[in-house]
Amino acid sequence: MKRRQYLHILSYLHFTDNRNEPDRTDEKYDRLRKIRDLFEILNSTFSKFYNPSENLAIDEVIISFKGRVDFKQYILQKRKRFGIKIFKLCDPTGYMYDMKVYLGKDRQRTAQHLKATHATVTELTRKVGHANKIYMDNFFSSPALFDDLAKKQIYGCGTGRVNRRGMPQDLAPKTTKLKRGDIHVRTRADLTAIVRRDKRDTYMLTNIHNAPAEGNFCNEGGTAIKPQIVTEYNRHMGYVDKGDRMANSYSISRRTFKWTKKFFHLLDLAILNSYILHSSCQGNRISHRDFPFTLVRNMLAHAGPERDVPRPLGRPPNVEKHVARLEVCGSRHWPVPSETQLRCRVCNTRGVTRKVYIKCRKCGMGLCVKKTCLEDYHTKAHL
Repeated sequence: MKRRQYLHILSYLHFTDNRNEPDRTDEKYDRLRKIRDLFEILNSTFSKFYNPSENLAIDEVIISFKGRVDFKQYILQKRKRFGIKIFKLCDPTGYMYDMKVYLGKDRQRTAQHLKATHATVTELTRKVGHANKIYMDNFFSSPALFDDLAKKQIYGCGTGRVNRRGMPQDLAPKTTKLKRGDIHVRTRADLTAIVRRDKRDTYMLTNIHNAPAEGNFCNEGGTAIKPQIVTEYNRHMGYVDKGDRMANSYSISRRTFKWTKKFFHLLDLAILNSYILHSSCQGNRISHRDFPFTLVRNMLAHAGPERDVPRPLGRPPNVEKHVARLEVCGSRHWPVPSETQLRCRVCNTRGVTRKVYIKCRKCGMGLCVKKTCLEDYHTKAHL
């Protein structure tokens, strides 16, 4: 498929809000439509049967893929540099509560003057209840996003970037010269911006924690002391990586150049979420390694016993059923001499006139003995 065809697919393949698409009969579009439908079913089911914890984390993962697809990403900092990017919302158990595939720049959101990362977090948190705490990295966090989440009674914490709109400019590196252990704090209503110096400057935004004290905080060895906001962030930010690590531990994916088969990763996520749901229930505990085998056995048992279908061995004979003269082929059809001259029935059927003095004892038909006419007459349906 050419690049321009992928651009048409990219404009069509929206996994969430694209219901008024034209009817297409192309096999490629049918395959994409099936993947989108499967994605929507799983995504709605994941959030339907699970109540997430108070602390949640949003991050991106890369499904390794080096084939030809237009929305393939290249991220140098990742271990899997080439692949399909998926944004996930996970809780401390690794359960994936919601997800979104990155398909390129969202033109509809851009027209609404909404940043792409802002729109992604808003979409991932649309099913989250009140009083939840969302942790994210500097790719997503911004003052405008935290203010928008606070209106829904959803609170956030994450690292930030000093060049984001709304960040206090007096915390920029050019205006502040920090030493190791220095902490500077700026507050606006419930939102707190922090810059901290350890090996380098780290910026953070939060409306969950109280503002820490300003000053220089180092121990006797000269090592910078981490404030509570940094400790809490490091504790909760690894939920998405934990879920991705658990899903890839016993993956069913195999190496392929067809990008559609890479979405078997959805089945890995379904198995992982099923395992977490099973572990949350009281009863016999099953290890993560044994759970897929138990799941397959239960599915086979639920499908019923295997039916024994008799199959013929070898090549089927060239004989038709329910033919009168073939149903008695087991009888004694022996060639005997004829008192009168007869025409061979098989040769006559084939357009050849041949006189013989041999006939079948039971059928009474003249048949050639030197040729295979006697055998063909009693074994073949079409002479």
